[in-house]
Amino acid sequence: MTLANRLTAAGFIVLLAALAGGGLYGYERISALSEQVVTLDSKLASTTALLDTNIAETNASLSIQLQKDKQNLAAQLDGVQTQVSSVTGTLTDIQKLSQLDPQLLKKYSKVYFLNENYAPANLTLIPAADDYAANRPEQFLTKAWPFLGNMLNQAQADGVPLYVASAYRSFGTQAALKSEYTVTYGAGTANQFSADQGYSEHQLGTAVDLITTGMGGELSQAFDQTKAYAWLADNAYRYGFELSYPRGNAYYVYEPWHWRFVGVALATYLHDNGLHFYDLDQRVIDTYLLTIFDGTSAQPATTTPML
Repeated sequence: MTLANRLTAAGFIVLLAALAGGGLYGYERISALSEQVVTLDSKLASTTALLDTNIAETNASLSIQLQKDKQNLAAQLDGVQTQVSSVTGTLTDIQKLSQLDPQLLKKYSKVYFLNENYAPANLTLIPAADDYAANRPEQFLTKAWPFLGNMLNQAQADGVPLYVASAYRSFGTQAALKSEYTVTYGAGTANQFSADQGYSEHQLGTAVDLITTGMGGELSQAFDQTKAYAWLADNAYRYGFELSYPRGNAYYVYEPWHWRFVGVALATYLHDNGLHFYDLDQRVIDTYLLTIFDGTSAQPATTTPML
């Protein structure tokens, strides 16, 4: 082989070696890059999963917070509505109270005093059928008459004769009556069963003396032996009436015929607790003024209003 041929063969061998070396390097490089791609894919998948988890947790947290905020806002709105309702109710109560006579539930009978100028806002003429002495017209507070009328009607329906013997008395009428009793019985005795003018519940127009047949037209303690009294003891509170002067009271002799309208709520409370009107503190009694005319149902017999 010539020198030229040997040089050519050597160069070819070197070239093959170089190519072989370069191929190995390239393979190793590709392998390394492939491993990096796999690693990056794994990291990307892990990062994506973590990101999805974080997004889900954030959404859940926001949802919970929004729900709490909604509940808090609803509670605040309810509180505002409650306050508005309370204020509205208070204003309504104040308006209602402003239209009521504050004297209606005061303790008279030697406690409070009604002067000669006091008279009920309006009075109703009691029908002759309910007036024991029809020739002497009796009057009762107009707003309280439905309660009295209902009571008298129901008593009659139950077979119990019950009539009005005396109702509203003016300051002057009471003064004349007390003077007559004083002359007839003496001041000491008269003071035991008759109020001075200004201290009589009758001046309010809400007190009534009741009578039944067989009494000779007289008001006496024997009234408590009648069917009428037994009926009243069981039912008068349902119509808002209370016995003013029971046995042992501190004001006057026992008067089973004298009943005062105090409203269904207060009369029911007194009945259920075995109490009487004058047993309560005036501040307690005053809390019932707002509802004094609540609770009546069917209208009674025809009435004739008198201003």
